[in-house]
Amino acid sequence: MRRHHQQSAAAKDERVEHFNAAPDTGLTKDQVAQRTQAGLTNTAINTTFKTTRQIIYSNTFTFFNLIFVVLAVLLVMVRSFKDMTFLPVIIANTVIGIIQELRSKKVLEKLTVLNAAKATAIRDGKSIQLPTDQLVLDDIIELKTGQQIPADAQLLTGSLNVNESLLTGEADEIAKHPGDSLMSGSFVVSGLARVRLTHVGADSYAAKLTAKAQKMDTTEESAMIKSLNRLIKFVGIIIIPIGAALFYESYVHNGNTLKQSIVSMEAALIGMIPEGLYLLATVALALSAMKLAQQRVLLHSMKSIETLARVTVLCVDKTGTITENQMQVQRFFAAQQAQIDDNRLRSLISDFCAAMPGDNSTMKAMKEYFTQGSGRQVDQIVPFSSAWKYSGVGFGNESYVLGAPEMVLRESAAMFSSEFEPYAKQGFRVLVFGQYQGQLTKASLSAPVTPLGFILLRNPVRKTAPATFRYFAEQGVKIKVISGDDPLTVASVAKQAQIEGAQNCVSAAALTDDEYESALQRYTVFGRVTPDQKQKFVTALQKQGEVVAMTGDGVNDILAMKRADTSIAMASGNEATMNAAQMVLLDSDFAKMPQVVAQGRQVVNNIERSASLFLVKNIFSLLLSIFTLVFAFNYPLDPSHITLISLFTIGTPSFLLALETNHQRIHGKFLPNVLRRALPGGITDMFTVGVIVVCGALFGLSRQDISTASTMILAAVGFMVLYQICHPLNKFRSIIFYGCIMGLLVCASLFGSLFGIDHVSAVALGFAFVLSLTGDSSLTHLTRWTDLVYEHFFANLGQKPKHGMQKQN
Repeated sequence: MRRHHQQSAAAKDERVEHFNAAPDTGLTKDQVAQRTQAGLTNTAINTTFKTTRQIIYSNTFTFFNLIFVVLAVLLVMVRSFKDMTFLPVIIANTVIGIIQELRSKKVLEKLTVLNAAKATAIRDGKSIQLPTDQLVLDDIIELKTGQQIPADAQLLTGSLNVNESLLTGEADEIAKHPGDSLMSGSFVVSGLARVRLTHVGADSYAAKLTAKAQKMDTTEESAMIKSLNRLIKFVGIIIIPIGAALFYESYVHNGNTLKQSIVSMEAALIGMIPEGLYLLATVALALSAMKLAQQRVLLHSMKSIETLARVTVLCVDKTGTITENQMQVQRFFAAQQAQIDDNRLRSLISDFCAAMPGDNSTMKAMKEYFTQGSGRQVDQIVPFSSAWKYSGVGFGNESYVLGAPEMVLRESAAMFSSEFEPYAKQGFRVLVFGQYQGQLTKASLSAPVTPLGFILLRNPVRKTAPATFRYFAEQGVKIKVISGDDPLTVASVAKQAQIEGAQNCVSAAALTDDEYESALQRYTVFGRVTPDQKQKFVTALQKQGEVVAMTGDGVNDILAMKRADTSIAMASGNEATMNAAQMVLLDSDFAKMPQVVAQGRQVVNNIERSASLFLVKNIFSLLLSIFTLVFAFNYPLDPSHITLISLFTIGTPSFLLALETNHQRIHGKFLPNVLRRALPGGITDMFTVGVIVVCGALFGLSRQDISTASTMILAAVGFMVLYQICHPLNKFRSIIFYGCIMGLLVCASLFGSLFGIDHVSAVALGFAFVLSLTGDSSLTHLTRWTDLVYEHFFANLGQKPKHGMQKQN
């Protein structure tokens, strides 16, 4: 109700009285209170988490739950109450799913609130830090490099260079001056300005786009969840006609009673429904998200858990990933041809730094080191941007620039390379400070630059970096270091981090678009990479069939991160990068990456293994239904039989196995992997039960004998499949395997009548024993045959998957 009020009020903000507060004073306390009371706050549409109501609704009102309700009503109508044993399991599944998703939501929301984006607002003449959802219409806020614009605004003072690619898809930087409009969701590349918020909350541009996206239902899902959705959709389509056909054959063709026809039809349908499989996947993902949150890893997309587990190439930046985020000036020295002493050079650089905004790690380090300025009058400032690769300051008739030697000195850089190149090879970041002979503009330099001095900066390599990159090398994940710094500097740092192939480096400035794919195969380290090139590198890797993860902490990484299969941001970076990433390392500790990958692998591997158990039952029920329809037999099982077998050969072991630590590398695609394991068991079940149905008809066995013997056979084959899934047995798996056998025997002995197991003749018992032994041999041969077909088929068809289909290790 409150959210509706806020959105309705926000939609009217064009018609409310606007407060045109001065940029230096901002709104008063009373004006803020009026805006808040009117609901004109910047409360955004939350797309990250479902509401409690949505969670309960999505877990309760499912297609299969509807089917189960209909089946239960039919059983009540024919008074077959003992066959409703599936209902407690379905209710338990629903309740567990709701509770687990609510727990996960609570943990993630708490973490999100603690790390919510903040903005600098000007109120009552004071600058205060506020969460962006506490901003109100007409608020005056200050924006600087790296910040994401929290609401639509109008620029009042200062100037900005803004990237609107996240909204428009256009990567060009746009200069904004007083009077220009700013769109929420875009981010500041450079500059410093004060702006007035013109549209907030649901009425802002980004919120309207989000609302449209929600209507189009474009929620990202992992390959695994997509596969499960396709499977469930297929089952949902076929169970209705098959159920109708089974009822017709039993009631009309075979002349069975209404009760018997409904009971046998329901047994077939319940066997075909993977009732716990989707729940298992969602609970496992929710648990993983919760575990990662406890390690201070914030997920913006559940998809990233699985995708990162399947990554084959990890693209990393130098600063903030391999190195510590804190940059320090090590020393400076005058250029050999410059007629300037150190004191004069220090004073010039200090004046330069004093004029520049400290909105990036380089300039922050420079400001801390160069503090002895003369206070000269500044006439012009060109802040650093990745578009023009330098920063500049004009003092009267003199202009000075700062940047990488090859970007500032350009063609003449080779003349001075002997002065700075040895330091670049040692891992220093080298900047040249020089006097510019032309007029400063926000474009590439054209006039000559006279170098006055060189400044050496360094980020210390993280102590944990070698071990982290060694882990990825052992896992077969290739590393590509992509940086805007000098390639020699980046290569030196990569060598210190013990990255394989770090000696193979190249400057991206020397590459054409046609050379990207071949260069990515030959080189490990890429220097002088522009934001647009980073994005193209990711695309080129994906064309080669790689699953790409991109890490970053700066605005120059955002385009590549949005293009990558999964993206990881460091919290020490800027706000826009964190918002664009699928995953944020809140401690900015890259050493946590192996833990994140391991968590993803545990989820995928365990769900694959457990899904195989579910599909054995589904495949068997489908095949047996077709068999009984074709040969006009009665379906031999009751719902209570299916419940007993499912409980101890599928449901219980699958949920327990999903908790086991499993960090093995992922091979193959999800659905083929699951079918590969499930088909032998399903076919074996169908073969053995089909034989006893035929034998029962030939030897005149009662339906009770056939049902009980079929249940025994299914239990035996089910435990054979479970043994294969658990092999090799360890202590944990042994407890699950033998515990489930004991559980089934106890239930069958003490509650036999409840599960429809009353008695069985000696003949039927003999058939069950022989067919169980036959089933063991059949399962072994079918497994071997399925493995051969799978390997041959995917060896020929799975060489170069297209982007969008997850390529596996």
